[in-house]
Amino acid sequence: MGQKYTKISSLFNRLATLFLSAKTKALGEKAILRIAILSYLGHLAIIYLSTHSESPSQHNLLTNPISAIYTPFSFILIYEVYLLIFYLPKSTSVYIAKQYEIITLIVIRRIFKDIGNINLSSNWFQNPNDLQFTFDTTTSLILFLLIYFFYKNIKQHKKLDDPDIRDQKTQSYFIQLKQAIAFILVPILFILASTSLYRWIMEAVVNHSADITSLKNVNNVFFDDFFNILIIVDVLLLLTSFFYSDKFHTIIRNSGFVISTILIKISFSVDGIMNNALIIGSILFGLGILHIYNLFESPRNFPNQSD
Repeated sequence: MGQKYTKISSLFNRLATLFLSAKTKALGEKAILRIAILSYLGHLAIIYLSTHSESPSQHNLLTNPISAIYTPFSFILIYEVYLLIFYLPKSTSVYIAKQYEIITLIVIRRIFKDIGNINLSSNWFQNPNDLQFTFDTTTSLILFLLIYFFYKNIKQHKKLDDPDIRDQKTQSYFIQLKQAIAFILVPILFILASTSLYRWIMEAVVNHSADITSLKNVNNVFFDDFFNILIIVDVLLLLTSFFYSDKFHTIIRNSGFVISTILIKISFSVDGIMNNALIIGSILFGLGILHIYNLFESPRNFPNQSD
């Protein structure tokens, strides 16, 4: 029984290393960059064919060359999803930061998608498309700044692993658990991405009557379901963390990260300024939680706390 367990554990470690190693990360980065460039050129070609056809599309994604940037950004987002999984076993805080990077890139991608609808006139603030462009550009700047402060708070701890788990053996068990979750996430997210893309293509290309609605909701393709999975993962990490640490501020930090992820998920269900407010609020909440957690961890604030 012991030898069988050792073999299974060894196989798992090899597979985890294959999917979550620095070498795989570097190869994935190069592959995604090549695919992004080819997809951009391909999108430009589709726009050219669409605008010169007998019945050109009316949607700016298929008419405006600037909107072609939307496609390579989609592949960059896929790589960000992989990075999120890659950093999950190494640091809970960096894993959360990657969630924030993903939603920020979604906002920036949305700018490229809707930039063709801008109406340059004196009635800028009366046009809903112009207003949305203003909201999104302002939101992207705010998110960029908040993510900077989030990483700055993370770097207060030199190690990437969870500093609240002091015992090396216990820490090793927790890291192995997160490796298992990350390993399981790889095929799940691959299947989810494939089925989401297939479902959207069938709606937008095959069912032409649904073309406008499908293109309108293209920002939610994959990522709406993706954040559902992240909520499950975050709650699982929260519950299992009770086995490894009973510190109040650690529990609050992990609970706050779950709330932050839920707020991001809710943002997909609303439009306009409420969508932007929920996204900003989710990251601001996560930043506040992490900053207060660092105050608890600081020896200057609690000099007598035991290591």
